[in-house]
Amino acid sequence: MSAALKTEVPGTPRHFLELSDIDGGTLRRMLDIGVRAKRGELPGKPLAGRHVAMIFEKPSTRTRVSFEVGIRQLGGEVVTLAGKDTQLGRGESPADTARVLSRYVDAIILRTDRVAKIRELAEYATVPVINALTDVSHPCQLMADVMTFEEHRGPIAGQVVAWTGDGNNVAQSFIQAAARFNFTLRVATPPELAPPAQLIARARAEGADVQLLNDPFEAVRGARCVVTDTWVSMSDDKASMRKRHNLLAPYQLNQRLLKAAAPDAIVMHCLPAHRGEEITDEVMDGPQSVVFDEAENRLHAQKGVLLWALGLA
Repeated sequence: MSAALKTEVPGTPRHFLELSDIDGGTLRRMLDIGVRAKRGELPGKPLAGRHVAMIFEKPSTRTRVSFEVGIRQLGGEVVTLAGKDTQLGRGESPADTARVLSRYVDAIILRTDRVAKIRELAEYATVPVINALTDVSHPCQLMADVMTFEEHRGPIAGQVVAWTGDGNNVAQSFIQAAARFNFTLRVATPPELAPPAQLIARARAEGADVQLLNDPFEAVRGARCVVTDTWVSMSDDKASMRKRHNLLAPYQLNQRLLKAAAPDAIVMHCLPAHRGEEITDEVMDGPQSVVFDEAENRLHAQKGVLLWALGLA
């Protein structure tokens, strides 16, 4: 359907906002589509004639490029806007932005700070809305992470994944993923930077084995996958950055910590990395690192998300 002829369509769009919003079988279906895309097994150009709007209110390299390239490889067209380029960044409500963009495009991708903003956008959009990152989650990253683990070590169900560092948005999506993909997750953080207790409680109520620890060696012991992420938030000032560094120094993913993991453990980091802070060069460039495979798989996993959201696969 051309943008000029697009009208509101009744029914509930398939939004991709949080892993916890979607059942495990459906997430697995998206991953299967992504795997087929990576193998070149998707026929034709399933996004031909489709238009996607992407709004980036926060900086991005991997998310922006992987979505833009993926949409074009699938035959679609993409319009990418920085937050300052939109009226959303000048005070227009997410509801009004959603109503307008739904008349122009077939899907909306938003990278933002407040989760309330993307929830409001989805509430009023008549097309799918995809979460490209908020301050409390990064579900597209987790789809790529699960895909990467399974490429290297087989099914993730029943395996042990260890997180060391800040209980940030990626850690919080890992907690949701543990409930959907049935792996054990050990999260080691300083008490001051732990993930929200209610998030962990919800995951446990759904049957997830999520363990919150303060000792990174206890978390990593015997794990098949060790994950970390930057200690620096995009919104941190210098004083808060210094405090974070002091708290997180014992959680650095270095060779000594990695030796506590299973001998065949793999290392993940969603990037960008601050080498020498949360992860050492020796680990990031070492034989157990799958960091750049993980980055590549953003392209493929997000194709699965897009095609599911649009009902095209």
